[in-house]
Amino acid sequence: MTRIRWHIVVFLAPAVIVYTAVMVFPLFNTLRLALYARAEEGRVFVGLDNFRTLFFDPVWADQFWNALGNNFWFFLVHMLVQNPIGIALAALLSHPRLRFAALYRSAIFIPTILSFVIVGFAWKLILSPIWGIAPSMLDAVGLKALFAPWLGREEYALTTLALISVWQFVGIPMMLIYAALLSIPDEILEAGEVDGITGLAAFWKIKLPLILPSIGIISILTFVGNFNAFDLIYAAQGALAGPDFSTDILGTFMYRTFFGFQLQLGDPHMGSAIAGAMFAIILVGVCLYLFGIQSRMRRYQL
Repeated sequence: MTRIRWHIVVFLAPAVIVYTAVMVFPLFNTLRLALYARAEEGRVFVGLDNFRTLFFDPVWADQFWNALGNNFWFFLVHMLVQNPIGIALAALLSHPRLRFAALYRSAIFIPTILSFVIVGFAWKLILSPIWGIAPSMLDAVGLKALFAPWLGREEYALTTLALISVWQFVGIPMMLIYAALLSIPDEILEAGEVDGITGLAAFWKIKLPLILPSIGIISILTFVGNFNAFDLIYAAQGALAGPDFSTDILGTFMYRTFFGFQLQLGDPHMGSAIAGAMFAIILVGVCLYLFGIQSRMRRYQL
């Protein structure tokens, strides 16, 4: 019989206990709440009725599909803007002849450590058409005609908040890709130089294929982070995610439903159903990455 390695159990136990208490137990308790509903006699088991109401009842479904569509757009802006910019910045900052590279990296990464509340209120003040500095700055360069109350128009508000989030978090993909670029062996780059592959061609033909696993990790982190987003929307637009719910995402929708807001009473069971739907969406996305994209990347590397 194999002996139990108690030292491994002792070292893992604190982390497992904490993770179970703050992550695993709340997750299963939330899924359990989604199977019940309030009634006069207390709480009754309704099975999947809350999910049927969420997906098919006109009152709930319109809000849910609106929030889900906004969430996908929020994620796409990050994928198409934040990550390419992060890769480009990492490529530039990893150039050995660039002076003050450490200063540039720090300046770009600093917004990442700022509070969501600070960022949300700061940009709300900057973009305000009444007391914001954005109109004056555009006027100084002769582009005041381009200014619009971007946070106050339904067609612009969500994209504006997504770009604000990109400004705050572009430092994360930049640093991850920067670390991946530095880990490329010099022998590979020198072999490319011998074959005449230098400059931009070296990035596309040598560096980019080697950092594809890091890009994949950044993509799945972007997916999970954006479908868990809440703070910036709440700080800038409030729980109602105005104007007219145009910036409403699953996080703000779940918050209003679970805890209640203004005249809307809180319903923990429907709020748990929304949280369960969010968990299912994130789980499907992560599984598609792990069993689809990542497995192909491994075969490509081999």
